[in-house]
Amino acid sequence: MTDHKHTAKAYSLDSEKVEAETREWLRKRGVRIEEIAELVMFLQQKYFPELTIDYCIYNVEQVLRKREVQNAVLTGIQLDILAEEGKLTPALQEMIENDEGLYGVDEILAFSIVNVYGSIGFTNYGYVDKLKPGVLERLNNKDSGQIHTFLDDIVGAIAAAASSRIAHRKQAEREQEMQSM
Repeated sequence: MTDHKHTAKAYSLDSEKVEAETREWLRKRGVRIEEIAELVMFLQQKYFPELTIDYCIYNVEQVLRKREVQNAVLTGIQLDILAEEGKLTPALQEMIENDEGLYGVDEILAFSIVNVYGSIGFTNYGYVDKLKPGVLERLNNKDSGQIHTFLDDIVGAIAAAASSRIAHRKQAEREQEMQSM
């Protein structure tokens, strides 16, 4: 019997490479950071009227730096692509191809992103998932020939997480101001 532990090369994840690949796959699938930031603005502007698109972009960028987010983005996009190529088992192929309402795994993957910044993100996610504003409307359009069963939920989740991040930061700022009075 051979001891594989001594012959196998040690695995070491290159975090910068994973982050770069995450951003590249979003771009390849037609999603711009600015479009996600517009969703954040849509979600948060009435609570924070002074909010700028640059601050929304910054928060989207911070969300994309999180490993759990990168894992979800890469996994979801690859499943969408495999479905486009017809490379999934027949039952799974049909469910993903048709964005089956009872499938739910696409939402579960999105929840892993939303959960990074706490439960407030679930409310934001549910809201944009229902309304499908901006980039989400485009990704949800079945006429493009592309399958975005996972990506539309992932993009909504990134926006919800960035919105939660902003809400938490703004609350911390308010508390800091109250303490300094």
